[in-house]
Amino acid sequence: MNTLFSSLPLRAELLQNLSSLEYNTMTPIQAQSLPVMLEGKDVIGQGKTGSGKTAAFGLTLLHNLNVERFRVQALVLCPTRELADQVAKEIRKLARTIHNIKVLTLCGGVPFGPQIGSLEHGAHIIVGTPGRIHDHLEKGRLDLSELNTLVLDEADRMLEMGFQAAIDAVLEHTPASRQTLLFSATYPKEIEKIAQKIMRAPTKVEVAEQHDASAIREIFYQVDSHQARLNAVKDLLLEFQPKSCVIFCNTKAETVDIADALHDDGFSVIEINGDLEQRDRDQTLVRFANKSVSILVATDVAARGLDIDELDMVINYQLSHDPEVHVHRIGRTGRAGSSGVACSLITDKDAHKIIALEDYTNRQYDTVALPTPAASKQPVMPTMATLRIDGGKKQKVRPGDILGALTGENGIQGSQVGKIHMFDFCAYVAVEKSVVKAALRKMEKGKIKGRSFRVWQVR
Repeated sequence: MNTLFSSLPLRAELLQNLSSLEYNTMTPIQAQSLPVMLEGKDVIGQGKTGSGKTAAFGLTLLHNLNVERFRVQALVLCPTRELADQVAKEIRKLARTIHNIKVLTLCGGVPFGPQIGSLEHGAHIIVGTPGRIHDHLEKGRLDLSELNTLVLDEADRMLEMGFQAAIDAVLEHTPASRQTLLFSATYPKEIEKIAQKIMRAPTKVEVAEQHDASAIREIFYQVDSHQARLNAVKDLLLEFQPKSCVIFCNTKAETVDIADALHDDGFSVIEINGDLEQRDRDQTLVRFANKSVSILVATDVAARGLDIDELDMVINYQLSHDPEVHVHRIGRTGRAGSSGVACSLITDKDAHKIIALEDYTNRQYDTVALPTPAASKQPVMPTMATLRIDGGKKQKVRPGDILGALTGENGIQGSQVGKIHMFDFCAYVAVEKSVVKAALRKMEKGKIKGRSFRVWQVR
């Protein structure tokens, strides 16, 4: 594969600029995606931050541009204002040898007035967040009828933040004949569903590591009593220091006992089992998914629907009776190109389970000695906190409204905002612990969609 930018059928001005910028050799994602995108085909690009995806789609939309036609021809959707600003800056840099190109950013958290004025003067390329783009479309300030290239950048992050509805609404305003480029660090089922719905026979380009069994370090430890089992869990958590860990149990009673014991020893932990009301179950899963709790103790049934991309560790407090369930448990770690560890605690009574598991996986399992963590090691504390807002979908509150309320004038940075989960009558947003007080002050003093909502930290 030729990895030189000069080998691409790009416009002469773009090639000249790339040379002046000393952009000579393409990154893997650029080398795999650019030739396909320049043919006008839809592309799904999976790559981590820093892989060079911005330059890849930036060159494509600039190559497609008719600068003499002063209409919006390209739209890039981003999850945060900070990313949108970075993307717009990169596009402007790539376009500096093409005169009179106008790139406009439209993001929440800033006043509408200047954006309305800029839109009245027209633009070739729009970069923005889904919520604010939708607002302008609804008011008739933005016309996408001549759009030829649509880019969804960090699509997985946009879905995490709850922008699905806004993205769908924006897509309704775009021509069916457009080229669609979707970039994502991970490729969960939700991304696959979007791709099937909005893209035409997309080519998938992947440079991230594939998840496979080799990404999971599986270890078995022998214990001889209930107390030894509980002590082993604490030692493993201290030794491996996971930022995110699920402990699987076979009974509801065990989830409560283990969570209580870990909490008493200073761990950040929460349990989930079949006895929880739906509201409490939702809140528990939200807090764990958004990294404001480090450890989730769960039964298999209660953990159904749990979709965590970055799970450092799984602990099987008891082996499952079903080998297939065991494989499913440990497969929750080591995803999206990251590594993970799966620890299982067994006794002599588990011999028949081990035999069944070895037959199922065609592997042999040996036990190792439990680690003795250094006395200096302390429980890992989460870096995020969860805020609950007493306004949700029924009040027409959207993720973009929440993000804008947090990051507006004198607010916190978009990079300090984590996942946003929307429910009918409430919403949850994760923010970095270091800015919780500032975030609460901003939300308490400000308004969302012109209304005041009660906001508090969930503990």
